[in-house]
Amino acid sequence: MDGIVFGESPRWRDDRLWFSDWGAGRVISVAADGSPTVEAEVASFPMCIDFLPDGRLLVVSSADRRVLRRESDGSLVSHADLGPVSTKPWNDIVVDGYGHAYVNSIGFDFPEGEFAPGLVALVTPDGRVTSVADGLAFPNGMAVTADGSTLIVAESYAEQLSAYRIAEDGTLTYPRVWAATPGDHPDGICLDATGALWYADVGNQRCVRVREGGEVLATVDLDRGAFACALSRGRDPKLFVVGQNWGGPEAVGGATGQIVAFPAPAPRGGYP
Repeated sequence: MDGIVFGESPRWRDDRLWFSDWGAGRVISVAADGSPTVEAEVASFPMCIDFLPDGRLLVVSSADRRVLRRESDGSLVSHADLGPVSTKPWNDIVVDGYGHAYVNSIGFDFPEGEFAPGLVALVTPDGRVTSVADGLAFPNGMAVTADGSTLIVAESYAEQLSAYRIAEDGTLTYPRVWAATPGDHPDGICLDATGALWYADVGNQRCVRVREGGEVLATVDLDRGAFACALSRGRDPKLFVVGQNWGGPEAVGGATGQIVAFPAPAPRGGYP
């Protein structure tokens, strides 16, 4: 798919690839034949997405510091107010199997503002918001392991992937470095069924697959910045990468965003 103003936050759901076009203020899903559907319109930059266990869409509206929820009739309602935790830009979101949503704030006004550490907030299913991790160097993409035990956060400025144990109440404990990424600034991430992780790297225009500990397993290259990635499921999985030319919050040279699909390694029998 081409003609995306500023694409981000790809997710695989119901045999469709979903993503946010931050520049156009739209959430879009794409069918296997490439036909797009506008699922929601939210004027926000950033604007990341994920899904509750029952399938309802959550959208981070950084513009007004809220998490929005799309109801079955298509309407958008307020799911949580992030403002009391941080007034700085809110970025990625990921939801675990219990409906706990994790949303991170980069902690400063990027790119003009002076650096300050960011945080991760927990949004409970009933909309309560609490800070559960702090001191992160530009928290970016996030993922929850298949067993629901661990949250992984890409720290772009620290050049590493950090992990936290998820407690029963959704709080985060036992922070550790999951993998160092020297020379790379990981952005959006996704986990595969083997437990390996793909991370996108804007500056190096690539996605890299690593094991816990940092062993590099594979690399795919783009001709523009790689911002985020997602994996499809089934016997013939694809790695979908969202890329565009980067020059700050505005698009460079028009709508340069595109989604590129690569064959992805799969465990025997494919992904469930």
